[in-house]
Amino acid sequence: MRIAVYSGSFNPVHNGHYHLAMYLTENDIADEIWLIVSPQNPWKTDAELISKEDRFRMVEVCFSGNEHIKPSDVEFNLPVPSYSIDTLNYLRKTYPQHQFLLIIGSDNAVLFDQWKSFDEILTNFPVMVYPRNGFPVADAIAKFPVMTVLNTPLYDVSSTEIRNKIQQGRDVSELIQPQVLDYILAKNLYR
Repeated sequence: MRIAVYSGSFNPVHNGHYHLAMYLTENDIADEIWLIVSPQNPWKTDAELISKEDRFRMVEVCFSGNEHIKPSDVEFNLPVPSYSIDTLNYLRKTYPQHQFLLIIGSDNAVLFDQWKSFDEILTNFPVMVYPRNGFPVADAIAKFPVMTVLNTPLYDVSSTEIRNKIQQGRDVSELIQPQVLDYILAKNLYR
């Protein structure tokens, strides 16, 4: 089975994440999408993160009932911070029957040579790039022609924007799925 590994902080999971995951399944990019909740991204400080359990639960409720999109807490038991190469190698060893491919945004793709063991990732795993505002996909592909461009719409939503709006008491209902908003309100998150 082809498994698309889509990692992130998901702080919180939003409509950009949702629509990209749906696009990947609807366009047969992979048989399943595993949304891997990272306990600690090496590029971000943990001060801005709510608990990994709450972030994982939001991904669960966001995709509840979708048999092709699965939340994963695999990195919860791996060393912190979470490096993609370590996660990918762990997945390949644990699930040798599957082929894993990595989904990243063009913002990460242009900096890919700063990732731990980036050359090993490019050698052993297909890397697919979706567009992010302000980071042209062409720049990433010029640096790493082995990467594949995903012809997805631009999903211009950010978790930072959502957190800021919640702190300001502003409406975020157009930016996240209703069940995620319900979870955030019930747990009084980001206030």
